[in-house]
Amino acid sequence: MVDHNRQKKIAVINDFSGFGRCSIAVSLPIISAMGIQCCPLPTAMFSNHTGFESFYRVDFTGHMRQYMSEWDKLGLQFSGIATGFLGSEEQIEIVADFLQEFATDDTIVLIDPVMGDYGKLYPSYSEKLAMKMHRLIPYADILTPNLTEACILTKTEYREDITTEELRVLCDELARQCDNDKNIKIVISGLNRDRYLENFVYERDTEPQLVMTPKIGSNRSGTGDVFSSIIAGCAVRGMEFRESVWMASEFIGRCMKTTMEMGLPGTDGIAFEEHLFELR
Repeated sequence: MVDHNRQKKIAVINDFSGFGRCSIAVSLPIISAMGIQCCPLPTAMFSNHTGFESFYRVDFTGHMRQYMSEWDKLGLQFSGIATGFLGSEEQIEIVADFLQEFATDDTIVLIDPVMGDYGKLYPSYSEKLAMKMHRLIPYADILTPNLTEACILTKTEYREDITTEELRVLCDELARQCDNDKNIKIVISGLNRDRYLENFVYERDTEPQLVMTPKIGSNRSGTGDVFSSIIAGCAVRGMEFRESVWMASEFIGRCMKTTMEMGLPGTDGIAFEEHLFELR
């Protein structure tokens, strides 16, 4: 019998954008550069991401289950599974079925609950759809929400000046929604603190920590995808969680510096290609 599982693999469930450096187009090269096979399961295909004035989109929902079935026939086993933007309640149910079928006790599941930013849901998301994201939280070994998403999932009023103690309370509530048998790891990412970006790093029954890096330039498309991809790769490698957050933050900072030097438009994401060799 052919064995397809001689190399570590991460399944990435997200949309694919041909231009703009986000989602699968980011995860595929980053995870590959880390020496791990990246196996994408697309939720939709975009010519370029939705931050542009115009784009072409093909919904992949109707193909996802048959796509999964072929992976099942191959007997694929995954060291990690990472989820990103999901555009409908049906897609969330499909992902839940995927996790039940392919996640084992040895699989690290990273849920990036991509739903909004700056205190608001994305235009394509409704309150009902956002609440459906709770369906996936119990599967998570790692959660990577931004502050907006953490507030949505805990029904907490959004405030940019949230305190460290309030961040701990948010994470405590998120942890209660997870499987109690797991040492859940949570990072609330991209907190704006004057001249710094702060990541709040939380592990169940462990003192939370802050990872701070200098702020470089303005927010850009795809930085969250870069961040979560590196976290997933580091977890599969066995790296300590706080160290992986530090590595991802530092990498993004270096990429941002290069991007600013190149003068790339904000819609075009960050020039991570110049730094991929650093992830090996």
